[in-house]
Amino acid sequence: MGTKKAVKSRGKKKPTGEIVIPDKLYFRIGEVAKLCSLPAYVLRFWETEFPQFKPNKSNTGQRLYRRKDVENIVRVKKLLYEEGYTINGARQFLKSESRNNRSQAALPFQPVNNHRSELREIRQGLKDVLGILSSKK
Repeated sequence: MGTKKAVKSRGKKKPTGEIVIPDKLYFRIGEVAKLCSLPAYVLRFWETEFPQFKPNKSNTGQRLYRRKDVENIVRVKKLLYEEGYTINGARQFLKSESRNNRSQAALPFQPVNNHRSELREIRQGLKDVLGILSSKK
């Protein structure tokens, strides 16, 4: 009877299930590790490799991750484990992604398209207010 060796593939791994992040302000390292199916030491190591991971620490020294931190961890896990990036490659990918997101966003209101009549009404209203205020002196 021969023995069989397990062969690990070096290619992309199968995608893991969708990770649902609970609606909380802070997560302890154990909670994040359980959510992401990663050992806590991997999270601590990633803190040294990715500048985006800066968890706050409680008075007792416990790492407290925000929701944004957990989302970043899920993103890095996907890059490393599913898409086959190296740590350096994932770091550069996230850096370039954040650079692209820094571009100026559009203003939250629509630009005025020469609404002269509206501007005249506003100007007249301000003149009326000024007239009322100056007559009270």
